[in-house]
Amino acid sequence: MENMIQVVHLTKIYSGQVMAVRDVSFSVGEGETFGLLGPNGAGKTTIIMILTTLLKPTSGTARVAGIDVRENPYGVRLKLGYVSQDLAVDDNLTGWDNLYLQANFYHLPKNIIKKKCAEVLRLVGLEKRADDLVETYSGGMRKRLDLAAGLLHEPRALFLDEPTLGLDVQTRQQIWKYIEFLRSEKKMTVLLTTHYMEEAEKLCDRAAIIDRGEIKAIDAPDRLKEAIGGDLITISFSPGEEEKQEKALKAIEELPFVNGIESRQKNYVLLVKNSEKAIPSLFQVLNETGVKVENLNLKKPTLADVYLHFTGQELRDESWSKEQAIKSAAMRKRIRG
Repeated sequence: MENMIQVVHLTKIYSGQVMAVRDVSFSVGEGETFGLLGPNGAGKTTIIMILTTLLKPTSGTARVAGIDVRENPYGVRLKLGYVSQDLAVDDNLTGWDNLYLQANFYHLPKNIIKKKCAEVLRLVGLEKRADDLVETYSGGMRKRLDLAAGLLHEPRALFLDEPTLGLDVQTRQQIWKYIEFLRSEKKMTVLLTTHYMEEAEKLCDRAAIIDRGEIKAIDAPDRLKEAIGGDLITISFSPGEEEKQEKALKAIEELPFVNGIESRQKNYVLLVKNSEKAIPSLFQVLNETGVKVENLNLKKPTLADVYLHFTGQELRDESWSKEQAIKSAAMRKRIRG
């Protein structure tokens, strides 16, 4: 499988010496759906903006369809589609007019514009609302129209920046269905950013864990979860009896199936292998030490656990990060220029 996207030692430093992306390298194969998974301010959007030629990197190289984003930005734009976090559709136009205008921006041949607009409207389920003003659309419908606009010219690579941010569960699942269709039927390469764990697990062939501008791990979601090394058992003890708790934890730590114990707020999280066989031995230790257990929960690792494992912190969901503020100011300056 050839690489559709190639990023090598990419770094981006905004004015004020804010390093949004630090020495990032990864590749995305043709026809692959690849995710950048991390919180707001992790550097995800900055990477997409560099790959779509909206920002210049400070150092490093990036190629889309074999074309360098710095040396030939126009050539890169012809190969990609881009759907940003912010809706780009015009509320004062109809759905059809939005797509017709976009098709002309892409310089599509006049004789196929109507056919392509009708095709993408059917794909996202908006053909019956094509002649309605976009101001009458719901938020989910506007996002689907935005996605349709990015598909008009049949790009080889589609970049989706937080494609379901703020959408309800039903609309989110509809967007997922379209993205899966593009991968399975159109063989399109998709790079998406998200901080939704379920979204990354559902859509991505591979995902990169990114935090504070650095990639911590890259692999298929299932293999990332396997990298943790077992299942997770969470135990919370009744208040008091600190001496018994300490004795119980020491005994638990010595059990052969326990790979580690972490303290998280008022809970203790055990990383265990072969959890089905581990549970009886665990209860035996708890009974022998006489410690009172308030809650005990067993679960398989999720990508949220993977993120915590590789970064040492839970996935943050900050509404507005310093990187976002600087990035927004840079974009406003670019637009005014």
